[in-house]
Amino acid sequence: MKNYLNFETEIKDLENEIENLKNPYDNKEGLSEVDTFQITKTEEELNSKLKQIYSNLDPWQTTMVARHEDRPKSKFFIENLFTDFISLSGDRYYGEDKSVIAGFAKFGQKSVLVIGQEKGEDLDSRIQRNFGMMRPEGYRKTIRLMKLADKFGIPIISFIDTPGAYPGVGAEERGQAEAIAKSIECCMSLTVPTLAIIIGEGGSGGAIALASSNKVIMLENSIYSVISPEGCATILWRDPKKMLDAAKAMKLSAKDLLELNIIDEIINEPTGGAHRDKNKILENVKNSISKNLDLFNNVTREEVLIQRKNKFLKIGRSKGFINNPEEISNLKQTSVKLDLFIKFLKENKFKVLAGFSAIVVFLYLML
Repeated sequence: MKNYLNFETEIKDLENEIENLKNPYDNKEGLSEVDTFQITKTEEELNSKLKQIYSNLDPWQTTMVARHEDRPKSKFFIENLFTDFISLSGDRYYGEDKSVIAGFAKFGQKSVLVIGQEKGEDLDSRIQRNFGMMRPEGYRKTIRLMKLADKFGIPIISFIDTPGAYPGVGAEERGQAEAIAKSIECCMSLTVPTLAIIIGEGGSGGAIALASSNKVIMLENSIYSVISPEGCATILWRDPKKMLDAAKAMKLSAKDLLELNIIDEIINEPTGGAHRDKNKILENVKNSISKNLDLFNNVTREEVLIQRKNKFLKIGRSKGFINNPEEISNLKQTSVKLDLFIKFLKENKFKVLAGFSAIVVFLYLML
């Protein structure tokens, strides 16, 4: 049974009509002839309606598509894009976190570390996977594996799909914030190429903990934000129903984030969302991974580290008061006035000392 969003009523009606037209027994008189002309005409109308709706999605509708039940999950991409996948478990401190799948695999002829935040396909698996919300042991597991990959020079590919890190009492007691911070620190210190692909929701610290990568890539109808639209609306207006206003203000869509230079690339989805043609989205993701891994073929490990550092230091600088953001990203000193002041002190140190002494004597006599 297909799942439809609340703005897909017309699409649902057209698809039901097509199903009825294709069924030769769907009438009271028994077997009837299938009207192929009408089927073709209705399918064309359906495709036109899909293009019309999905080319004009507002931020909240994009959020709903990103959360769609039938949207391909990390497990689907791992099973279909990689070979010889070996799943590894445990953080060596507390236990296993089933909301994240991680292990080594082959992508073509290359060995890679694959990390995927997994929401689950049905109610039972979603409960088991904790709806993709990672606990501290999940982040500590990925840290362990990322350091192992770095040691052997193996690229890392992460599939991001989470509403956020798990906010439960147990997770907080076991150091949720510290685990996220350590994961970000680990990601930023790696000397191997890292790709982060946001396939659904990229929520808060739960996403950035694994998305601090050389290349941050988003599927066309995915979202990436510091908080959910409902959470933002509750905090700002004390009304979760204002999620549309919040979604618009947060700039959480792939198009907005690309314009802000927060992400590096958008992977196009089939018309109507990734769930409508999973083979097509597999092909698009595969081509993107292959292209981005090839970019680092002749790059040294030090250059990989510098590229990642520069990428994040330059975010938000392009439209500010800084003329050359490249200098900031390389941590160069840019304060000319400070340089001149230090030079003046060195050249006139005796005059400065004499003047300072005179001021001290004057203040003493006045007292």
